[in-house]
This record gives sequence, structure tokens and C-alpha cells, in this order.
Amino acid sequence: MLNWIWLGLVVVAVLLGGFTGQLDVVTKAAFKSCEMAVVNIAIPYIGLIALWLGVMRLAEKAGLIQILARALRPLMTRLFPDVPADHPAMGSMLMNMAANMLGLGNAATPLGLRAMQDLESLNPRPGVASNAMCTFLAINTSSIQLVPASTVAFMAAAGARDPTAIIGTAFLATLCSTIVGISAAKFLEKLPGYRLGPVSAASERSEPEATKIEPEPWAEPADLPMAPWASPVLGVYLGCFVAFAVVTIQRSAPDSPGAFVAACAEAISLLAVPFLLSFFPLFAAMKRLPVYEEFVEGAKEGFHVAIRIIPYLVAILVAVGMFRAAGGIAMITSAIGPALAAIGFPSELMPLVLMRPLSGGGANGIFIELIQAGGVAGGPDSLISRMAGSIMGSTETTFYVIAVYFGSVAIKRTRHAVPAGLLADLTGVVAAIIVCRMVFA
Repeated sequence: MLNWIWLGLVVVAVLLGGFTGQLDVVTKAAFKSCEMAVVNIAIPYIGLIALWLGVMRLAEKAGLIQILARALRPLMTRLFPDVPADHPAMGSMLMNMAANMLGLGNAATPLGLRAMQDLESLNPRPGVASNAMCTFLAINTSSIQLVPASTVAFMAAAGARDPTAIIGTAFLATLCSTIVGISAAKFLEKLPGYRLGPVSAASERSEPEATKIEPEPWAEPADLPMAPWASPVLGVYLGCFVAFAVVTIQRSAPDSPGAFVAACAEAISLLAVPFLLSFFPLFAAMKRLPVYEEFVEGAKEGFHVAIRIIPYLVAILVAVGMFRAAGGIAMITSAIGPALAAIGFPSELMPLVLMRPLSGGGANGIFIELIQAGGVAGGPDSLISRMAGSIMGSTETTFYVIAVYFGSVAIKRTRHAVPAGLLADLTGVVAAIIVCRMVFA
């Protein structure tokens, strides 16, 4: 399916550019997207991915990943029956889901890439997405988000009187999208067009040997004893972060129950990354592991992962950039906007809805333009603006996520990941509009 979508975006973009006399604009957009994929995304990702892969190696060697996986074993084994209950993939996926729930995008993506590598170590069909991979992508593209931090920040910058009002509506909408995403993935994997066939003994990886990366074989880590000084140090450390959280909440001066909940959520989002970056190495040191050497060993994979995703990034961003520059989004909005408005779907939201699965940056730009005081009647406190904010908080850049995650493990046959992700996005949009009408209208 992704093959035809990519081809359609490129061909339609060229044809539209030719008919409108803007082929030069389409060409410039293609070259600009290539530069953005490599310079603005892949290269900065090298350091970011190396950081989180190093930290995750410490967590795995210290046994934290396995502890986390065991704690949620009943839920995870139902979602991913093909993954061994104590496999590191379970913990990696849980860490990614937790980061997504807290709105930690910079941490969620590297953790998700690590999860894909762990899942690839169990995949008997190189180049073909497994059922576990497709389910994980469906959850990732529709993941429940407790606090859409960036969206709230955009609304606050636009002058909204209550920018946190969308937290509840976005949560309900993303809850619906997650349920549909998981259900769609489980249903579609059983259909003849997506069902996995028998494993071929002759299947080989298609990428050159020089770029092939085999995930490290899984072995249950030894249950290392804790150092004698571990308990008092851990108590002081956790006490410090509790104090940091209290101070952060007090600075927000919450004067109502709703403001207090928002302040607590903001404090968690602010402290989550520093906590993880320091707790995992500290816990590994308590287990007497050589933290520096283990971190460096895990971080080595960051460069190879970032290089591997470049072709996939270029492919999807070039197609999206060309289609947008040719006016494809505007054309679709003009064609179906009036019909949707007749059934209660605000036509002002169509550009955002169409752009959201394709480009996070493009969707942010449309959203900011929409909520500005002159963008829509009522400004950032209008019903339309709150619907848009709830949509941003309950949907994901599906094609970008699929390209990056599958690209990191050289998956070319994505099976039902795209339709499951798009169904989740559609559910998030519809649920956001319905919930906002019920709450704010």
C-alpha cells in the first residue's frame, strides 16, 4: 500500500505542477525536502539515537527492562503473543509507549527504534513486517497521550485564555484512536491479503552486507546483586526528584483543580527525561556494572541506525513536499470541504487533517496559522481552535513514523501497518470533533 501512496503523491504532484505552471516550485520542494531529511533530521538524530540507545543498554544490562516487562506481562502478552514474555522487546516497547504518553517526542522515537531492532531479532522473514511490528506501529501512531505539551504551548503562545482545556478532549480522542488502531491491526493481520505465509528457508536480507546490522542476540541478563550503598543513595535520589516536582508545581501556582492537574502533568513531562537519563546509569552502577563502557557500547549503534533511515526519510519527505508545494492539499480541501461541512465537519480543519499523517512540521504550521487571532473567528479560544488542538493531540504523523521505524530495520513490505495507522488517525479526528462539540459547544 505504501508503494502506491508514494507513487501517487509524486505523480500527482508533477501533474498538478505542470497544469498550474508551478513545476519549478515542485522541483525546489523536492530538493529542499532532500536537504531537510538529511541535514535537519538524520544528522541531528545520530546524537539523539546514540544517547538513548546507550541509556537503554544500561537499563537492559541492569535488568530494568525485564522488570518492567514482567510487571505488565498480562497486557503485553495479549497484545504481542509472538514475543516471548521476558524478551527485551517488551520493555523497549513499554518505554516507547510511556514516552509517547508523556509527550516526550525526542525520547519516544529513539526508544521506538530500539524496540524495532528488538522485534527484528525475532522476525523470521527479513524485509517483511511481523504481526508484532504492525501492532506496535498501530499503537505508536495512535498512542494515548496524557499531555499534548507542544500543542498546549502553541495555544498558550497564541494567547488562549485556557490553553490546557484541550488536555481532556485530546485524551478521550486518542483513547478512541488507540482502541481502533489495535483492533484494526489485530483484524487486518488475519485477512488473506495481509496474512503471513510460511517461512522460506531461502529468505535473505536484501541490503548489502556492509550496511547490514544484526540485533544483538537476546540472553536473559544475570541477576546481579545490589551494592551495599544502593538503598541510601537511591532514597536520597528519589527524594530529590520528589522535591523538584513539588517546586515545579508550586511555580505554576495552580488555583483550581483543573490547573493543578495540568501543573502536575507539566511537571512530569519536564522531569521525566532528566530522571530517566540519570536513574538508568545510577541503577546500573548499583548493580556494579561499568556504566561508561556499557553506555558507549550501546551508543555505537546510533550512527548506523541514523544512516539506515536516510533513504526512507528522503523518500517520504520528498513525496510529501512535492505534493504540498503543487497544491494537492488545497485541491482536496476545495473538493471535499463543502460536502464535509454539510455533515458537520468544519471545512477549516481539512488542511490540518490532510497534512497531519504526512508531515509533523507542516501540520504544526497549519495549526499555528489556524489558531492565530485572525485565523478563525474567536481566535485560539474558539471551538474550531480547540477541535484542531484536540486533533493534534490525538493523531500522529503516520507516514513519517512508518518510514523511520521500518526503515531502521530495512522493512520494505509494511503489510497492514499503513491502513491500521490511518484508521486510527481517522478515528482520532472524528472523536476529537465529537468530544469537543459535547464539551465546548
